[in-house]
Amino acid sequence: MKITYLGQAGLLFETDRMKIMIDPYLSDSVGKIDPAKHRRVPVDEKLFDIRPDMMIFTHVHLDHYDPETVRRFITPETEMTVLCPRSVWDDVRKIGGGNNYVLFNRHTSWTEKGVRFTAVRAEHSDDHAIGVIIDDGDRKYYVTGDTLYNETVFADLPGDIYALFLPVNGVGNNMNMKDAARFAERAGAEKIVPLHTGMFDDLSADDFVCQDKVVPEIYQEIIL
Repeated sequence: MKITYLGQAGLLFETDRMKIMIDPYLSDSVGKIDPAKHRRVPVDEKLFDIRPDMMIFTHVHLDHYDPETVRRFITPETEMTVLCPRSVWDDVRKIGGGNNYVLFNRHTSWTEKGVRFTAVRAEHSDDHAIGVIIDDGDRKYYVTGDTLYNETVFADLPGDIYALFLPVNGVGNNMNMKDAARFAERAGAEKIVPLHTGMFDDLSADDFVCQDKVVPEIYQEIIL
C-alpha cells in the first residue's frame, strides 16, 4: 500500500487496483470564512490530475469535506464510489452522475477491489463523524478522522492495526498530543502517524511524543 500525505487530515491510499482519497482539503475555504485560519501551505495543483476510484469523507467540517475541493474530483461525469456518513451524504449526492454514493455510517462495511472498509466510532462535534478501518487483506490501517479520546471508540477497533493516523492538534474537538499518545498506546498500532498540524497553526508533528511515530511530510509518500 502506498500512502501519500495531502496535508491537514488528507490521505491518498494506492493499491495496484485502486486509488482511495480521504478527506482532501486542497483550497483555502476555511481561510475565506476565518482569515486567522488561512492556508499556510500552497496547494499542489498536480494533485487535481489524480482520478480516485474511491473518495471517503469522515465528517462534514470544511477541512474534511470541502465542497470546493470535492468538485475538482467528483462531477456528474465521474464514476467513483463515495463513502460518507449521513452529515456528508445528504449534500455530496446532489452532484449526481454515475457516482455511487454509499451511506457509510458507523458499523457499515463496504468491500471493493479486494479492500474492505469499515466505519467506526469517532467522538466529535459532528454527531455523524466516523473513523475508517482499511483492510487490504494484508494489513489494517486506521484513520480516526477528527476525534477526542473516548473509551467507547476502542470497542469498534480490531486488535491488529498496522498503522494509525490521528489528529494531535488539541482544538476543534480533537485530541491534544498527550491524549493522542494515550490513544495510540491503547489502539496498539505498530506505526503512528500524527496529522492535523501546520496547515492553520504553528504546531509541528515533531513535537508529538509517541513510540513508533512516523512524521508525514506534505505531498510526500509516508514510509511506514
